[in-house]
Amino acid sequence: MSQSVESKPLDVLEQLTNPEIQQSLTVLVDNLPKLAEMVTTLTKAYDFAYNIATDKVLINDFAHGIGEFVTPVTEKAKGIAAAAMEAGERAQADTTTVGLFGMLKMLKDPEVQKTLRFAQAFLNVLAERK
Repeated sequence: MSQSVESKPLDVLEQLTNPEIQQSLTVLVDNLPKLAEMVTTLTKAYDFAYNIATDKVLINDFAHGIGEFVTPVTEKAKGIAAAAMEAGERAQADTTTVGLFGMLKMLKDPEVQKTLRFAQAFLNVLAERK
């Protein structure tokens, strides 16, 4: 093992006599201030990311904030799904025939009007995007 240890310093010394290696070392030495600045910046970025990733208070606050955003959306989606299921059950239970006068009466309902206006606006937007 001592033979390989002794041969390595000789290899390094031999490499230092190579003009390409000397030129590369010169470039490296010339750029050491920039390299030091880059390493400092990367170290600061690493420290910042590490502090964020390990800050339990920040992680809990972030999770709580996401929860406050997602919970109302989830509750609204559940409400819409429940209303759709209830409407489906009512539609199956109701066997009456909807005639022309029944449709005209439905057209006067503000919710039907609102839905029809939305459907018309949605179709217009889709047509404009084509």
